[in-house]
Amino acid sequence: MSVQPVRQDAVAPSSAETFISANTRVLAPPLVPEILLHLAEESLPIWQKTEEELGEMNVPPPYWAFAWAGGQALARYMLDNPALLAGKNVLDLGSGSGLTAIAAMKAGAMSVLASDIDRMALAAIRLNAALNGVEVATTADDLLAQPPQAFDVVLVGDLFYECGLAELVLRYIQAAVAWGALVLVGDPQRNYFPKGRFMSAAEYRVPVTRELEDAEIKRTCVWRLG
Repeated sequence: MSVQPVRQDAVAPSSAETFISANTRVLAPPLVPEILLHLAEESLPIWQKTEEELGEMNVPPPYWAFAWAGGQALARYMLDNPALLAGKNVLDLGSGSGLTAIAAMKAGAMSVLASDIDRMALAAIRLNAALNGVEVATTADDLLAQPPQAFDVVLVGDLFYECGLAELVLRYIQAAVAWGALVLVGDPQRNYFPKGRFMSAAEYRVPVTRELEDAEIKRTCVWRLG
């Protein structure tokens, strides 16, 4: 299977990459020091500046500007278990900063498609992939509204935080498993995490910030479906 690159009409303008570079710092997530990302140090300022950059109000939170607990755990697990990714075609759903997509490539994946409907996230993924010397294809298509494609591995990092989104993600990954995919989920069991549906593959204590989380250390698991 060949990974299709992002459509030209979905490419974030160069101003998005300039904005991200100017308003973030290059930092290594605590649990994954092998990877560098453009990250924000505070949530509210980057959110306000994103609204100003886009000329819109009430834009979605800049999830791409932070290394969430689930993504860190999933990235750590892949780097420590590269045999799961070696030579595989991988889909990273709701990629955000691109942390897990980059980790998959570093673990030996043949190709990775990072999916996110936020054009700022797509710009962040491109910047972060280049920063780490890997190639990651991107798409702005809403893949959750489509039947799963034939990927070998599907990654889900911290996507069970809203009810409607959680239902769509669960439906998609169940269909992906039926097609033969390995599904790996990094999640600290957020509000809409579907308990009882997964098997725990590993557990981590992830350092996070109290500005975003309810603790400085977030107990987070990597889960397998099917």
